[in-house]
Order: sequence, then structure tokens, then C-alpha cells
Amino acid sequence: MDLIKIAEEAFATGKQHPSFKAGDTVTVAYRIIEGTKERVQLYRGVVIKIAGHGDKKRFTVRKMSGTVGVERIFPIESPAIDNIEVNKVGRVRRAKLYYLRERTGKRARIKERRVNA
Repeated sequence: MDLIKIAEEAFATGKQHPSFKAGDTVTVAYRIIEGTKERVQLYRGVVIKIAGHGDKKRFTVRKMSGTVGVERIFPIESPAIDNIEVNKVGRVRRAKLYYLRERTGKRARIKERRVNA
């Protein structure tokens, strides 16, 4: 068991990300390496679920690319993630938003939560 913890600590990035939950709209800056070139790709969408715990936590982001829904799973401790920006804080009543997969257009919108400022 100690070897597993040593390996997890060795690969930990130590980056601090903002707190977010299902229903929030986030932009993930993801580093992509193509041959010898490296670029940062922004992936903006709605967080539909957060799974795992601790360093093994991962979140699924869903976006619409034209008329096709695209989902991508990001490990929170991935060294390829440059930063995560929370664009909107959604008001939802569920932890897993799988129902968004069947909805399109205005029905797929999520209300924005008021933030007391």
C-alpha cells in the first residue's frame, strides 16, 4: 500500500484549481502535443458529472459541436491541464446531469445561480 501512495505523490501536479460542481460552465485549457509542437486548446462546456475522490477525481464536460454533443473526461490531476476557469455557476438539483444528453436547444439550458456579491 505504501508503494501506491509513493507513486501517487510522485505524479501529483500540485496545481490548485477553482472549485466547481455539476451544472457549472467551465473552460478547460488543455495542452496538446502534436509531434514536436505543443499548443493549448480551450474546451468550454457544462460539467455533467464529477466522479472519484482525492487525486483520482475526474470530471466530464459536455459541449455542443454544431448539432452533435461531445463529452470529454478530464482527470483533475492531469499534467496536461493548464488551468480551469469557471464561466457560469449553474443552478441544478442533481449531481449527475445525464438528462442533458437527450435535450437540445433551449431545453438543454441551465439556469444561472445568483451569487451574492
